[in-house]
Amino acid sequence: MIVRRTAAVLAATVVIGTALVPAAVADGSSPSPTASPAIPSGLFGGTDPTYDGVWRQSLALLAQHTVGERPASKAVDWLAGQQCANGAFAAYRADAAAACDTKTMVDTNSTAAAVQALAALGGHDGGTRKAVGWLESVQNKDGGWGYTAGGPSDANSTSVVVGALAAAGGKPGDAKSKEGRSPYDALVKLSVPCDGKGADAGGFAYQPDKHGALAANADATAAAVLGSLGKGLVTTAGKPLPHAYTCEKAATPTPGQAANNGAFQLARLLHDTPYLKSAMPGAKDRPDYGNTADAVVALAAQGGIAETRKPLAWLEKNSGPWATASGPAAYAQLILAAHATGTDPRAFGGTDLVERLGATGPAVQASAGAEKKDQKDQKDDNKGVNVWWIIGVGLVGGIGIGFLISGRSKKQQP
Repeated sequence: MIVRRTAAVLAATVVIGTALVPAAVADGSSPSPTASPAIPSGLFGGTDPTYDGVWRQSLALLAQHTVGERPASKAVDWLAGQQCANGAFAAYRADAAAACDTKTMVDTNSTAAAVQALAALGGHDGGTRKAVGWLESVQNKDGGWGYTAGGPSDANSTSVVVGALAAAGGKPGDAKSKEGRSPYDALVKLSVPCDGKGADAGGFAYQPDKHGALAANADATAAAVLGSLGKGLVTTAGKPLPHAYTCEKAATPTPGQAANNGAFQLARLLHDTPYLKSAMPGAKDRPDYGNTADAVVALAAQGGIAETRKPLAWLEKNSGPWATASGPAAYAQLILAAHATGTDPRAFGGTDLVERLGATGPAVQASAGAEKKDQKDQKDDNKGVNVWWIIGVGLVGGIGIGFLISGRSKKQQP
């Protein structure tokens, strides 16, 4: 994806071939044990936010907004308060009041995710403009982005930035480097040709290897399908394809062709086994729940609703323990997969994902729908009160008149 993990988490899970690691461990040294930082009251999740605070917060807020919830003000304020003066976001800043400096580890993924969340919520135009300005200032010559400013372009980072540009109201194709290359140019260069070997054909590489060769990676492919379509983390189902997925051969595919080819590769991977796999070094392949959810979103966006049914059903049945252990970002991913396919996230395999996500962070405000219902109920109550007040007055008046008539009748009797 949709980079659902920051550099440190990527290194820990080893889901992609070229793992990114924070500077603290890039030289091979082990970081000194430190106490986990206190969790801010506005932040989702109860685990150390050092490497994923902004990312998980952005996904959580996006998911809540997508299903009609109004996130807690302090949750939104916490995210907005993480921004540096130059517009960028780091994965987490424990002291947001302190000015960012050259030691602040800002990155494109946190920044792009925050833009998508704040743009969706509204009211943060100044902040999102500054963030987009920073992203555009660190665009690589090939039109793409790396995880950190100046780092080699990768499919995941480029795609999440494309989503940010679109969310902020821009046209990703208009974001061009000084050499005139767009993000789509960078993504197309990372797409594996249809005559590539085996299951790699049509997919996207995270980055070329040291020899320039491309090896498809499912995580990068799911992200790049959305990026090539110009879509962000939140999407709805695209128009169904008029034909079955095929890998369209082209010397230089268009972004649309590259997206279709990537979806073709994901559909093929999910044909026999309804989930994608990941493996830790020396360990057996195991299900990758997050990547499977991302693949569902990508397939739906490309118009492959039929191809999402099996992996979605598998997620509904099996993802509960993973989401419980992984926290808010996992619940958000499942909610976004449900949304993309038109599935009810409040009844996802018997689980209310919205409630589960809400339990990991500050309580939401009343939703707009709930407020309207409350207002309607209040009006109905008022109408009821008015009606019964009128009836009551009428009854009292009737009783009074009855007494008067009765009294007069008695006086008229001899």
